[in-house]
Amino acid sequence: MRRFSLSLLILLVAAGAVAQDHAKIQKDFPAEEFIERRARVMEAIGDDAIAIVQGAAAPPGFIVFRQSNEFYYLTGIEVPHSYLLIDGRNRRSLLFLPRRDPRKERGEGRMLSAEDTEEAMAASGVDQVFAIDQLARQLYGFALRPPSPTLYTFMSPAEGRGQSRDENLIGHAQHVSDPWDGRASREGAFVAKLRERYPQFPIADLTPIVDTMRLHKSPREMALVRRASELAGMGIMEAMRSTKPGLYEYQLDAAAYYIYRINGSQGEGYRSITATGTNAYFGHYYRNDAELKDGELILMDHAPDYRYYTSDVARMWPVSGRFTDDQRKLYTFIVRYNEALMSRLRPGVTPDQVLDAAAEEMAPVIDELGFTNPLHEQAAREALVFRGHLSHPVGLAVHDVGRYRGRPFESGLVFSVDPMLWVHEERLYVRMEDVVGITENGVENFTDFMPRTVDEIEAFMREEGVLQLTPPDPGTPPPPR
Repeated sequence: MRRFSLSLLILLVAAGAVAQDHAKIQKDFPAEEFIERRARVMEAIGDDAIAIVQGAAAPPGFIVFRQSNEFYYLTGIEVPHSYLLIDGRNRRSLLFLPRRDPRKERGEGRMLSAEDTEEAMAASGVDQVFAIDQLARQLYGFALRPPSPTLYTFMSPAEGRGQSRDENLIGHAQHVSDPWDGRASREGAFVAKLRERYPQFPIADLTPIVDTMRLHKSPREMALVRRASELAGMGIMEAMRSTKPGLYEYQLDAAAYYIYRINGSQGEGYRSITATGTNAYFGHYYRNDAELKDGELILMDHAPDYRYYTSDVARMWPVSGRFTDDQRKLYTFIVRYNEALMSRLRPGVTPDQVLDAAAEEMAPVIDELGFTNPLHEQAAREALVFRGHLSHPVGLAVHDVGRYRGRPFESGLVFSVDPMLWVHEERLYVRMEDVVGITENGVENFTDFMPRTVDEIEAFMREEGVLQLTPPDPGTPPPPR
């Protein structure tokens, strides 16, 4: 009987292992979409050029691997140390993957490897799959008969988990400025290696070509940003209803993060800004360790990393659940400004036209609201001349690549609408942020389901949230400052 039970257990374990013995392959995009993207790269680089794209490296320790945005955008392949060769001469794409590692797979499960030729080709639409050690041989073929083709590769820092190009460049500047560090970027090291090994290749930057492509989202990309925005809104709403004096900023952050994770996100798209009182004055505040106090406003700006796409949503609300008279006027001004901007977004108009017309509409609103604090009234008037209320693109990164300003809006653009004002004397910053997509006929606000007006927010905050249903341990000490 004991032998029978042991045999059955072995069979069950083996069956479970077989059931989970599959490589991770994304299901959000068909291979045809990646083929079309690479075809556009070929058109841009011309028929006398090649492009090499380096995938992300395996992370150290127990960090979960996430592919770089650039490599994922062109292949959909989520394998560390992968390479893509785009051949403009022969209109072919070659994928290079690590060879199978049985020891690693015994511990972590099956990974897509160079041996999985058909599976990798079906997932990415590439023409051939090789092991990494074959890349040098492929490049040798291009260098054999001069003149050698121009070799394009990314020269800007790749975007990984919770990263945007602008922040990566700032971080790299800090490394370079440190005399005891000063290391080159991974992209810089790769370019240097290419120049050293293949000096006959003229090398050019692939970054602006792919950045321009990423600016306009396909319907499938738009759907992923829409879902990321919905989860961002749901997470912020959970934090909003959970808010009570005496809690801490990080606990509201945790309430939102809980919503993201149970709905399939792989983490956060960027670090949470959960800022009470004057902490909100700092645009990228991240410590999230302050206690919530009665009478203060709290700002939350957060969104998930949902299948490589993110959003950028922000709301403010009173810790007590009730706006003061001054807070009510300031936030109502921002809500009205948001509506004035939204109503004018559509294909064919320029950002400047939208900003100018919205500012003209909002000028009499300042008098209508009747600010009693002259500093608040002045801040509202200064907001009408500020040009940043139509903010940055959003997509694979929260500060996504590409530029849409200076020309009419086009279908497929996704960006944040972020009316804001500052009362510098009071270290007060008031804003609300939505992410929108320009459609063929107008605009879609992905977070129009959220409570927006002061009355809607106050009513919503009377509900209980997850922090009341599952409260923190009363013995939890405050976080270290």
